[in-house]
Amino acid sequence: MPKDSGIGASSKRREDVRFLTGKGRYTADINLRGQVYVAFARSTVAHGRINSIDTSAAAEMPGVLAVFTGEDFVEMGSNPAGWYITSRNGETMKEPKRPVLAHGKVRHVGDAYAAVVAETVAQAKDAVEAIEADIEELDAVLDMASAVADNSNRVHDEIDDNICFDWGWIEDNRAAVDAAFESAPHVTTLELINNRLSPNPMEPRASLADYNTGTEDYTLYTTSQNPHLHRLLISAFVMGIPEHKLTVIAPDVGGGFGSKIYHYGEEAVVLAAARKLGRPVKWVCDRSEAFVSDAHGRDHVTKIELATDKEGNFLAMRTETLANLGAYLSNFSTATPTFLHGTLMAGPYKTPLVYVNVKGVFTNTVPVDAYRGAGRPEATYQIERVIDKCARELGIDQIEIRRKNFISPDAFPYTTPVGLVYDTGNYGATLDKMIELGDTAGFESRRAESSAKGKLRGIGYSTWIEACGIAPSHLVGQLGARVGLYDAATVRVNATGNISVLTGAHSHGQGHETVFAQVVSDMLGIPEASIEIVHGDTSKIPFGMGSYGSRSLAVCGTAIVKATDKIIAKCKKIAAHQMEASESDIVFENGNFTVAGTDKSKSFGDIALSAYVPHNYPLDELEPGLEESAFYDPANFTYPAGAYACEVEVDPGTGKVDVVAFTAADDFGNVINPMIVEGQVHGGVVQGIGQALFEVVVHNDEGQNLTGSYMDYAMPRSNDVPLLVVDHSCQTPCTHNPLGVKGCGEAGAIGTPPAVVNAVIDALQAGGYDIAHIDMPLTPSKVWAAMAGAQQAAE
Repeated sequence: MPKDSGIGASSKRREDVRFLTGKGRYTADINLRGQVYVAFARSTVAHGRINSIDTSAAAEMPGVLAVFTGEDFVEMGSNPAGWYITSRNGETMKEPKRPVLAHGKVRHVGDAYAAVVAETVAQAKDAVEAIEADIEELDAVLDMASAVADNSNRVHDEIDDNICFDWGWIEDNRAAVDAAFESAPHVTTLELINNRLSPNPMEPRASLADYNTGTEDYTLYTTSQNPHLHRLLISAFVMGIPEHKLTVIAPDVGGGFGSKIYHYGEEAVVLAAARKLGRPVKWVCDRSEAFVSDAHGRDHVTKIELATDKEGNFLAMRTETLANLGAYLSNFSTATPTFLHGTLMAGPYKTPLVYVNVKGVFTNTVPVDAYRGAGRPEATYQIERVIDKCARELGIDQIEIRRKNFISPDAFPYTTPVGLVYDTGNYGATLDKMIELGDTAGFESRRAESSAKGKLRGIGYSTWIEACGIAPSHLVGQLGARVGLYDAATVRVNATGNISVLTGAHSHGQGHETVFAQVVSDMLGIPEASIEIVHGDTSKIPFGMGSYGSRSLAVCGTAIVKATDKIIAKCKKIAAHQMEASESDIVFENGNFTVAGTDKSKSFGDIALSAYVPHNYPLDELEPGLEESAFYDPANFTYPAGAYACEVEVDPGTGKVDVVAFTAADDFGNVINPMIVEGQVHGGVVQGIGQALFEVVVHNDEGQNLTGSYMDYAMPRSNDVPLLVVDHSCQTPCTHNPLGVKGCGEAGAIGTPPAVVNAVIDALQAGGYDIAHIDMPLTPSKVWAAMAGAQQAAE
């Protein structure tokens, strides 16, 4: 029977009450007394030299209080990359400065080079139009291959080419991999593109800064996935504000998908302007700005090769990737195409040899960083597409070729050739569940039904694995990380027995306020309604690393467990004192402390009250009060995995692709809230369908974003998605965190794109079209052109 509370219950998301009734409090909703507004002048060219900026007319406009240019920030520090990459020749990566406002050159359309502060938003925007900027347009560096081959036109003049790093992983594998390919009976080669995406969270970015002239304290309200990291970057690297003088508050945040992990220059501008003017300064991004200033995702060009024997057993894999970094390094931009991508290139398979080469390339485009999945979707897409092509070349069933190459359940812990140690898994179980729920045995009859309607039907598969909760800190530090990757929690029991849990993780759609309360409720035997979750305010919460990479429950959730364990341990000491028993005889169950073998009992509320009214209390042993903190640094990643099946219909007359069935069988370890997990998978699958069929950022030859509005940037709508069949019953709990959880937030975005593309290729080949690959997104025009080309070639 399903539970109605605690771990394993589908508790309704408590935060949804305020969201659905319009009571959420987002950064744009916050207004401070005396507040003024900032607007930004942004480059209309992708690459240009700033000869002069005349702000005199703007400064005289009605309501204008201040005008800033890059000259005003030239002495400030640089917004750094959070991961330092070493190239395979031993050289360190090139890290040009990322200024608060562009200085000397603009390097992408949307690059901010000036800012105007005025009494109203309209006045600020009007004054921006009055700024006279003499910007000499230069040839834009856009194509990555050309950027690598020709260093005469450089994004950053201070470095000698457009290559940030040339990374090999693992370099010691390289010779053995090459030798395996030389002797392999069969080699499958595929060149593919992982298309550039715009994150498009529901809430655009926003920042509001306040400066107290009496105390010299700063407060920044901002749309952040990790407020402590924002505070650290602003304090230590960009502005030099003493950390204890800066409070960063991320209130309700309307989605992020990675784009709100990073520090952006707009945050520094509002802080500097608030200090100069002595008034709160606010900026709210509009959607047009977001398309040319929010960090984009993906944008890889890859050649992947798979060596097998005649029976389809994998012998070796190697890849060469050009990863677009955009014009500047964003905070996680160097980690995403390297350690979050290259280390996953073994997938769930026992491929004995793998070598990955990635060149990070600067171009005159918006910076590229982590987007839902962050490197794992890029790796999975390559692997699953080349396996699909290999199976077709060898005439082996798509399911069989995967199953025969799976790591077996008795092989764990399993060390991959790309440096990870998978602690547990059962990939055959999720595959079997997918086969059952997706009724793959009945596919041919469904194909015949589609054919009778004039449609081509295909089925595609994807069996994937990801790494979540990047860790441990000492290891990632050796690999180049510039931050720790732990998290923290404080559990504060009030005198009346209700609880405040202060977490380092931030919730922006994940349901933390519900799930974290379920964990504590289950441990302490008290109602979920008695537990408050506090997050987002650096003046209140312990230093944590925020929410991204499906880490919140596995890392911060474990910190909560450890802090709650300390509460229980202290309560047992108090209970033992009050009931005159040995601490070892105290049993805690269902919210009550009892002496084993007796009817003596104290409720959790009784013990909590006595901690604050310590009349009968072991003061010689314990301090009064009931509050505990814990930091947790994981021993390893967690490794969710799954098997997906997608069925599509293709209209041969138009090339339009319809996803008509989708099955997702996932192993997330233990599941705390099944309803929330199902919702996370639904959202990820839809975003994966979006990447596969609809979404792409397109630039013209001058670097203009041709998809900078929702009229041009297509995203899936409800009628583009079928009823999703989702299952998470195949559970192999994580072995190194006490909850046994693995993470679920990115799974759908990882496993879906290759399943969709594989299904389209299957439909086309079954329809007689000799088409091995079409790059995402598979729009009707692309599919129709590929079919027409194949038909012409056949004639």
